[in-house]
Amino acid sequence: MKAIITFAIVFILLIVIFNMLFFYVDETKQAIVLRFGKIVKVADKAGLYTKTPFVDKVVQFEKRLLLYDISPEIIITSDQKRLKVDNYAFWKISDPQKFYESLKSYSVALSRIDDIVYSNLRDIFAQHTLDEIISEKRLEFLNEITYKTRETLKDFGIYIVDVRVKRTDLPEANAKAVFERMKSERYKTAAKIRAEGEKEARRIRAETDKQVRIIIAEAEKKAEEIKGEGDAEAVKIYAETYGMDTEFYSFWRTLEAYKNSLKGDAIIILDKNVEFTKQLLGKGEGVIETNK
Repeated sequence: MKAIITFAIVFILLIVIFNMLFFYVDETKQAIVLRFGKIVKVADKAGLYTKTPFVDKVVQFEKRLLLYDISPEIIITSDQKRLKVDNYAFWKISDPQKFYESLKSYSVALSRIDDIVYSNLRDIFAQHTLDEIISEKRLEFLNEITYKTRETLKDFGIYIVDVRVKRTDLPEANAKAVFERMKSERYKTAAKIRAEGEKEARRIRAETDKQVRIIIAEAEKKAEEIKGEGDAEAVKIYAETYGMDTEFYSFWRTLEAYKNSLKGDAIIILDKNVEFTKQLLGKGEGVIETNK
């Protein structure tokens, strides 16, 4: 039993002595060693390090990416609109020595980040209108804010990875007026588009009517040409036919005249010397009164 107690006491003493002489830094941490308040060693890589017992103090900081969710702030845009911006920042400690010498603690660091991010956000957003801020250009503005904030905080051992906006809201008092203005602008744009559409429709209809008139005129012209060619061809055929047998053609024309003259109820008085009467009566003479 005494042996076990002795072993336990020795083991505990070894652990205490080990902790007094050494300290360990894992992959997610980085540390500084303070001696009488001054930094004597920086341990920015994982491993086992030595320290002076009772004299040195080890302070460890996060090496991983950190998130600071900044409180919403009111920003005034270049067109004098009040905008409530809720943003956040990703950051990390890039130089633990500078960080400790300038800021000492996380709480002070967060306060400094808050001041600088808000200052840059206010300055850059104040140069642009509300429509620009809520448009796709916002990413360019945020990249500019990130760069300016990064340059300012690098002297404090802080590296700003990114500054982003979660949401942008209008203060309740301004929201209704802005929404009404946006709605009015949309109505105006829609009316303009409709007017342009109607103008284009009228132009298309006028052009179509013009093309229709041209096509019809050309078709009528072509029809008259074809009709004229047909009439000329008919006259030619009639002339050729008449020339082949003039006596028969004269007889045929006479028959056509008879047929057309004796249609319906009619009273015809003819002179006996007219060729038509001679053809109709043959050798006889006189006047014929007929109903057919």
